[in-house]
Amino acid sequence: MLDLIPSLGPWVPGLAGEEFAVATIVAAFGSVPRPVGTSMLVTASGDVLGSLSGGCVEGAVVVLAREAMDDGVPRHETFGFSSADAFAAGLTCGGELAIHIQPVAAAVPGETPHPLRAALLKLAGHGPAHPVALVRLLGTPGGVAVVLSDPGAFRLAASSELAALLHGEPALQVESLVRSGGAGLVRLPQPGECAPDRSGDAHPAGEPAILVESRLAQPRMLVFGANDFGAALVPAAKLLGYHVTLVDARPAFASQPRFASADQVVTDWPHRYLAAEAAAGRLDSRTVAAVLTHDPKFDIPLLETALALDLAYVGAMGSRRSHLQRADELLNAGVPPERIAQLHSPIGLDLGAVTPAEVAVSVTAELIAARNSTATCVPLRDTSGAIHHPAAPAAADLNTQEIAWT
Repeated sequence: MLDLIPSLGPWVPGLAGEEFAVATIVAAFGSVPRPVGTSMLVTASGDVLGSLSGGCVEGAVVVLAREAMDDGVPRHETFGFSSADAFAAGLTCGGELAIHIQPVAAAVPGETPHPLRAALLKLAGHGPAHPVALVRLLGTPGGVAVVLSDPGAFRLAASSELAALLHGEPALQVESLVRSGGAGLVRLPQPGECAPDRSGDAHPAGEPAILVESRLAQPRMLVFGANDFGAALVPAAKLLGYHVTLVDARPAFASQPRFASADQVVTDWPHRYLAAEAAAGRLDSRTVAAVLTHDPKFDIPLLETALALDLAYVGAMGSRRSHLQRADELLNAGVPPERIAQLHSPIGLDLGAVTPAEVAVSVTAELIAARNSTATCVPLRDTSGAIHHPAAPAAADLNTQEIAWT
């Protein structure tokens, strides 16, 4: 449901009292358009918020949501490729989605609100980029829905409601998913089981399971170089969900209005700023650095500092000749060859990019490929197999991964 946060504001008055149902993807197999945790809200008056598949199954889900609101019973439905009937609800991409539908009755004054209603109202108060997690119990009429505002520091013992519900291996799985910013379904042991049965469907209808959706703070992107290429890369990186900082040592360049879309603009020597951020603990293994200054007096000390850190990506602009010169200088500075080999230089994928905007696309394309070991970087028409890979989450959307008991 975290994907609904940016749109929940105008819906708050209705959510406070109206009857509605929430349909959520709880398992995804094969090539599917949306990940686990994606939700769609359907109200009793017929309004719909969100999408589960880009149009393939939404109509059928709305019908199921209305049925769930009519009888108050949760639904669990699986949608796959429908080849027998071109008009049947199915995924034309060939994948399979398991969808859970939770009805929420109209609020009654003086009574405790349904946990899912309370959770949605809390989520509406979170910004679209703020860290937050939602842990839900599925498979029971009332359910449990707990909103966590600091998922990165979550400990199960800190939530009495969840601590009373979870024990053993499922408890460890839930805590791990929340702290890592992931999303997934964790089945609970059935009576007589020591541990959940990991075979078959990830969530058989009627059996209790825990759905975790967690989003950490936005990953950071540090763009070094207040030039035309930096001006094009900043908004492109923000589209991928990064918190973007532009850094340049020259005040006259860094203060230009064209960099206003950056979350932060810093005037400082690049290597000094990077070292200070690392020392302050404000960088992590999701942080990426794009060195666009193309000036040895900035590049060499900056790359020497960057390559000593555990960053997700370090790229540097320049020609192949510039790269060879930089590599020699870095070796002379004592940077190990294996660290230099991790440098993305020249930066970007070979797209034939020429303009700053095209170069920005080239760089962001390489960023996406760098975090996905299955990426081939060839046209999809020349590949086979699934198009969507669960191992390649968006940088800051849900950071979703399929970690279901299968």
